[in-house]
Amino acid sequence: MQARIGAEDAFRKLAEGLGTSGSAGFFDSLVEQLARILDVDHVLIAAVENGTASTLAVWSDNQLSPNISYPLEGTPCESVVGYQACLIERDVQGRFPDDHLLEALGAQSYLGLPLQAVDGSTMGLMAVLKNSPMRPAGLEEEILRIAATQASAELGRRQAEVALQASELAARESERRLDTLLNHLPGMAYRCLNDPEWTMLIVSQGAKELTGYPAEALVGSHSACYANLIHPADRDRVFADVQAAINAREPFRVIYRLMHAHDGTRWMWEQGQAMFDAQGNVLHLEGFITDITEQHEAQRVQDAVVRIASTVTTRLGDDYFHQLLASLIQILEADAGFIALLDDNGPLDEHSRGDRPASTMSMISGISDTKRLDSVTFAMAGTPCERVIEEVETIVQNGSGLHLPGTSLHASAWIGRRLDNARGEPIGVIMVLYHRPLDANSFATSVLRILSTGAAAELERRRDHRRMHQLAYTDGTTGLPNRVRFMEDLTRLRQKAEKQQRPLALLLLDIRRFKEINDIHGHQVGDQLLATVAGRLQRAIGTEEVLARLSGDEFTVLVPKADEATLQGCLARMSEAISRPITLGHRHFSLEVSIGSALYPGDAVTAGELFKAASIALYHAKQQDAGVCPFNESMTQALQRRQQMTERLNQALDQGALMLYYQPQVDLASGQLTGAEALCRWHDPEWGWVSPGEFIPLAEERGLMRRLGDWVLREAARQMTEWRRAGRVLPGRLSINISAQQFTDPRLADHIASLACDVPASSIALELTESDFMRDPEQAVGITRALRDAGYALSIDDFGTGYSSLSYLRQFDVDTLKIDISFVREMLESHHDRAIVQTIIAMAKTLGMKTVAEGVETLEQAAMLDQMGCHQAQGYLFGYPLPAEEFSAAWRESMQPADEP
Repeated sequence: MQARIGAEDAFRKLAEGLGTSGSAGFFDSLVEQLARILDVDHVLIAAVENGTASTLAVWSDNQLSPNISYPLEGTPCESVVGYQACLIERDVQGRFPDDHLLEALGAQSYLGLPLQAVDGSTMGLMAVLKNSPMRPAGLEEEILRIAATQASAELGRRQAEVALQASELAARESERRLDTLLNHLPGMAYRCLNDPEWTMLIVSQGAKELTGYPAEALVGSHSACYANLIHPADRDRVFADVQAAINAREPFRVIYRLMHAHDGTRWMWEQGQAMFDAQGNVLHLEGFITDITEQHEAQRVQDAVVRIASTVTTRLGDDYFHQLLASLIQILEADAGFIALLDDNGPLDEHSRGDRPASTMSMISGISDTKRLDSVTFAMAGTPCERVIEEVETIVQNGSGLHLPGTSLHASAWIGRRLDNARGEPIGVIMVLYHRPLDANSFATSVLRILSTGAAAELERRRDHRRMHQLAYTDGTTGLPNRVRFMEDLTRLRQKAEKQQRPLALLLLDIRRFKEINDIHGHQVGDQLLATVAGRLQRAIGTEEVLARLSGDEFTVLVPKADEATLQGCLARMSEAISRPITLGHRHFSLEVSIGSALYPGDAVTAGELFKAASIALYHAKQQDAGVCPFNESMTQALQRRQQMTERLNQALDQGALMLYYQPQVDLASGQLTGAEALCRWHDPEWGWVSPGEFIPLAEERGLMRRLGDWVLREAARQMTEWRRAGRVLPGRLSINISAQQFTDPRLADHIASLACDVPASSIALELTESDFMRDPEQAVGITRALRDAGYALSIDDFGTGYSSLSYLRQFDVDTLKIDISFVREMLESHHDRAIVQTIIAMAKTLGMKTVAEGVETLEQAAMLDQMGCHQAQGYLFGYPLPAEEFSAAWRESMQPADEP
């Protein structure tokens, strides 16, 4: 969970660094955030051109450094510009001895990624360097990939701005050159009469290319009257402008559309003047006409793009795509349009998870006849979108009709453009639709082509933003909201409950003994089980209820308007969802759940207090092995006692205030002392005697068992040494309990030997529970063999209360099985318990092991155990646990050395 919280924090910090997108300080902020998140010494982002890298931002040794330029040749960056990431985990200076920048920085390792344009070309690079070796994990690589994508988008945006400025300058320069061209190199030179037909007297040979008619067809005969070639919508305006210039005795310049013989409508630019006789009468007109269709269309495209760009910016937020679409429809004189996003995520449940193909699209913006359309998801197959995805750009001038399922969109002509991410992969489409047939329209396709780049970049930016949000607020295993999102929901719903004056219930759910499943079956099975449980809970919650996964096997449910019936209904649904058997492959699981509940405002007023109350209730539910445990004030007092007990137990360990008591183990046949068990006791100055049943489970829960276990081993060894020096020898072995926390140490045998260095291993028996062995059987086999090789005897304590595999039981090489007190206590009255005891004794005999019965209190119990073949026993019948001095006094004769009378 700590790794998961770390991942969530890293992505939130990265999102903060990327939040300055579009600002002048974006790259400075990004390199600083990357350096801190990834814990590297240097980060740089550079633009690349003509074999030279020019940095846009440099972070080095915890501060921004001046930007520099350096040649790529002989550097690791040269590989990055070759369209691939470059990772050098160590000795990067040795790999690139001519790279003086590496030497100056003191870098030992390097990781670089290319910054790619929409067309896939490399326009820059991002590099992180450390003054020590590095080996990035999956999280670091995901952070760098997202950062590189955003840096690429920002660099592309800046380059686009520069290109737009250059385009405007080029357009102005083009206009100046066009003026020169039209003045000196006309497409068609002419002389004509100033009559209504503008009858041509002379035309140059450029007439053929300009109009599609041979020059001779335009002269005199009127077989192709030039005035009639002028577009009817422009004809009167052009004639009036020319006559006005003649009357003012000024040259004329006119722009109009001309109907070409073979190439549709073309745009013309004409400059001329009237020639007068001595009396001031117009003799004829002379001038030059040139085709400016391409320049006119380019200017139209540029004007359209600038117009749209001036009104549509990313600052519009969620309205960005709608405004972009509305502007496109207006400028392209379309009737409708839409932007749709490829959907590659399907619903997740326990039966289908992550295997849904990218076969649907979601319309994120749509307009038809000026009306905004609702978002809709539709199957892509068979729609025009499928064709656009395949062809990149598609124009249908007069089709059989278009219709998208679930929408009112329809058209007979349309233009579509695919939207690609920075890697050239399709992520959506943008389309404009017409009710009427459409002529060849290079203007529309050009505008759409240019603006689709910005739309695609914005789509990808928002996808990355959503992914970062998902990583920060969603649990990766179950797909549920995580702890961060839950705390925000808790605060929001608590405020809503206060405003509405309605109760709010908080349930905390914990799957019992889930750690055993993880230990036995592995974390992969555990994760599958959690995902299945999450799916069941998701389907079981009410429409207003909120479900989240907090950590590990802990879930939470918020229940608004939680009257008694609503709360009980939710509790029943949660319990039923978890308790139903689960099958994963060939494994079958039956789970139990502990639930702690608390109510606002009855149990708590603030969100924090409500969570604390539910946590306390869950703690008590787990301690009592109960199903549901509502919060009450007495729980707080019990928790406070446990907190105080933890502090006092630490103090007792520091001050040596604990004691060891010793309980005898005897041979059932002879009654002779055969050993003893060391039992920890604690007398607190204020509380008096504290039950081992209370402080030992607390030590296990709070992680104190290693420390407590080490103290027991040292103290037991000290006492045995003291007895030996006093001439007293304990027959057999002293049994010492080993906790689960101690048993995870692969060097446990060496550790015990270092704590009990003055006592031979042959004098010590180590007791472990069945569950300790079975948490990791393979590791347990290795540890028990090492203990046996060192000379220690091994016992399984409380045998029969847990789960043991007989195959592993043989491999553990155990000496003794201890029969649990619960079976011994009832075996005289219970046939069932008597059968269990008899089975354990028979099994131990078959495996060559001894048996020790615990909790023997009557002669009848001892006689029956002896009859069954049990070897040894301990219990109040033979002696209570006693301090060392009282124990040695009570068993003085049995503890005499063998050579003494």
